[in-house]
Amino acid sequence: MPFKLNRRHVAGLAASACLQGCALFAGSNSEAPAPAASLPPQWHAPLPHGGQLGELDAWWQQFDDPLLGRLITASQAASPSVAQAASRIEQARASRTAAGAALGPTLNASSSFARGRQELGAPLANTQSAGLQAAWEIDLFGGNRAGASAAQARLEAAHAQWHDARVSVAAEVATSYVNHRACEAQLQQAEADATSRAETARLTEQSARGGFQPAANAALSRATAAQGRNNVTQQRTQCELNVKSLVALTGLDEPALRTQLAGATARVPQPAAIAVHSVPAQALAQRPDLLAAARDVVAASADLSQTEAARYPRVSLGGSIGASRIETGFGTSDGTLWSLGPLTVSLPLFDGGTRRANLLAARARYDEAGAVYRARLRMAVREVEQALVTLQGTAERAEDARIAAEGFRTSFVAAQTRQRGGLASLFELEDARRSDLQAQNALTELQRERVVAWISLYRALGGSWADRPEPLAQGTPR
Repeated sequence: MPFKLNRRHVAGLAASACLQGCALFAGSNSEAPAPAASLPPQWHAPLPHGGQLGELDAWWQQFDDPLLGRLITASQAASPSVAQAASRIEQARASRTAAGAALGPTLNASSSFARGRQELGAPLANTQSAGLQAAWEIDLFGGNRAGASAAQARLEAAHAQWHDARVSVAAEVATSYVNHRACEAQLQQAEADATSRAETARLTEQSARGGFQPAANAALSRATAAQGRNNVTQQRTQCELNVKSLVALTGLDEPALRTQLAGATARVPQPAAIAVHSVPAQALAQRPDLLAAARDVVAASADLSQTEAARYPRVSLGGSIGASRIETGFGTSDGTLWSLGPLTVSLPLFDGGTRRANLLAARARYDEAGAVYRARLRMAVREVEQALVTLQGTAERAEDARIAAEGFRTSFVAAQTRQRGGLASLFELEDARRSDLQAQNALTELQRERVVAWISLYRALGGSWADRPEPLAQGTPR
């Protein structure tokens, strides 16, 4: 499929996301609306494979490498960011409970016992009482309702952030794993190249000692052999660093991880195709970070309403009921005591500008949340576009890279044969060898780049996450 990308159109995606009105998230149970933003009618970058792809669900299981899925599973349990996101869910749930409780009455029980004389000349007495006290703030101006709406929105945002943390960790582990497999492939190429250089140096040294080659050729062959060994050492070091990174990400024991990695050395995993069924609205609606940003706007809007309500009168009603008993030497008396009231009206008159300052701060936080949401929407569009562009570019380069690798390998083998037969110089051989190694590394790097682009697209589309009331996997926060 030919690749066409209008850069002005891509730049316009971000601007249009802020200027026109089309709600991205629908069906929220919160009163305040999500911020309005416009979505582009279509991607300006082409879909990979023309958009005729497999399902997005069970993404990681579609890779042809089962170890990748196991590493991602381990990373979910070891990741501090996932654990922190789960903790924030529990905190937000507790806040929602507290905010909801403010809408109803409070009820307290009390009991007391006293022994003594209540006044001079009175007999010694035992006094016992037990009762209930109730209080209820009548939410005339909706401040408490707004607080409950804000708490609910923050709980929904915390759930979305937990999903986003899981997707981010999975993408990071997958990228590190793909980088390591590509590193192993390039290490094998470097080792084969170093072996070839060492053999050439050995033969050249023998020929130079017999007087058939100049000393300069022997020096050149030793230099290229040393360079080959240096390349191997450098590449092996990079692979070791990749293993350390995987150990840190997954929390696995390093010897056990190395044992598992030995099963498919130097093989870059290949993903199955995925589908973007509806672009872009449904694709962006999968992103948990966008939902979290939208719910943050809803929460900020509710906070603004609650702060506004604090400027108006507050009305509360109290009441109590209880049993009382008094025992003296002259007898016992008991009965029930109750009261309805007082009905209290509190009217703010002067606070030195505190309430007005709180209102201005709440409005500023709402504006900030809206700006963050619009920026994340623009970033989401950009990330999807970039992933699609990279996928298209790697697809177009793949055939040329394969032809180049095969051609340079054929040229190197031919130059090696001619050099050993005395028909080509050592300089020609080393030039052909260098071109062959570069072409092989470029082919491996292209494979790595394409798989990483798929992972980036997975991340840009929010992973296989879907907007559900509760996480479905066993052991996730509820």
